[in-house]
Amino acid sequence: MKSRFEFFIARRYLMARRKQAVISVITVMSVIGVAAGVMALVVALAINNGFRNTLQRNLVGATAHVTILEKEPGYGIADWREIISRVSRAPHVISAAPTLYGSVFLAGPVQSSGAVVKGIALTPGAPLPNFLAQLKEGSLASLDGGGGPPGVILGSRLAQSTGLVLSARFTLISPQGELTPFGPRPSYHWFRVVGIFESGLYDLDSGWAFTSIPAAQKVLALDDVVNAIELRVDDIYAAPRIARSVESMLGPRLAATHWMEQNKQLLNALKMEKAVTVVTIGLIQLVAALNILISLVMMVMEKNRDIAILMSMGARREQIRNIFMLQGVLIGVTGSAIGLAVGHLLNYFADHYRWIRLSEEVYTIGFVPFEPRWIDSLWIAAAAILVSFVATLYPARAATRIAPVESLRYE
Repeated sequence: MKSRFEFFIARRYLMARRKQAVISVITVMSVIGVAAGVMALVVALAINNGFRNTLQRNLVGATAHVTILEKEPGYGIADWREIISRVSRAPHVISAAPTLYGSVFLAGPVQSSGAVVKGIALTPGAPLPNFLAQLKEGSLASLDGGGGPPGVILGSRLAQSTGLVLSARFTLISPQGELTPFGPRPSYHWFRVVGIFESGLYDLDSGWAFTSIPAAQKVLALDDVVNAIELRVDDIYAAPRIARSVESMLGPRLAATHWMEQNKQLLNALKMEKAVTVVTIGLIQLVAALNILISLVMMVMEKNRDIAILMSMGARREQIRNIFMLQGVLIGVTGSAIGLAVGHLLNYFADHYRWIRLSEEVYTIGFVPFEPRWIDSLWIAAAAILVSFVATLYPARAATRIAPVESLRYE
């Protein structure tokens, strides 16, 4: 009953018409400030989460979780079959597959282009990236060539830039080439486009080509060796620990790295951006808190006589303090509710209709993704309400110091 009395008075004070209109204006601005801060943080963190999750999904889907490499690049990993058999039995490792890659040139009908050719295993059950399992065009089954030129699967942007289409034959040039009495010279190989993939990562789509390991070995003039073994694990966030465990099973010539280490700069940049965003936009909440402080101080001055009457009628100082604290909390709750509603609406429409387009050559994705998280909304609203509450402490304390006799002496 007592709390209902305090809430009733606090609500009436906030909604009542003022003798001094500036107090009402400042109160409205306080609500708008809290709402703007909450909305901005919800949208900003949704963008950060969207970038992080989209890039992470694309990276994890396109690259290995853990990769075994030579510590010092040399001739290649000759005993790769025995290593795969050994690491496949390691805890948390789902699959292991050999790969071989190198730099080449593609001579297309429109223009020639540099690319990275990557040989992959075609054995049944061999792990494949998601974008190769679901090609944009063509079929993975034709990669072995079937008696004709070996097949190759090109990234969609690489195919577009070179003018190569499905079933087209072209010359692939290896700069490593062949060793002749007159020195090394480039080697030329006929290939046929059997598929086109689209991963969502600009670097992959514009510069990678996939073929079988035997075909890649022939192009790069290598024997039965590979230069990497790619592992997929059951928990991508445990990849660092699994990589250390796998590395202990290898010899001194090999090392194991993981997707977080390979993309460390990108992930750290996103993490730092999130922290800077929270601090920068959090200043909006401080401005809103200052408005709440000013409006409540002015309200205490305006309601000096009312406070004295309430105290003379038996209201305790604790109740008077709670009245002004509840006003600040009501401002925080109202502003937070408005900010959350507007922020989530903006996130939905901006993500659904892809309002903000990006250059894929710079950002690797074509639009700004918005992915809000409910846990972010909870702590943002809680922080806004807490800041609003802290702003009430001084004016609420000042209200309890009013002496009823002095305030009513000349009334």
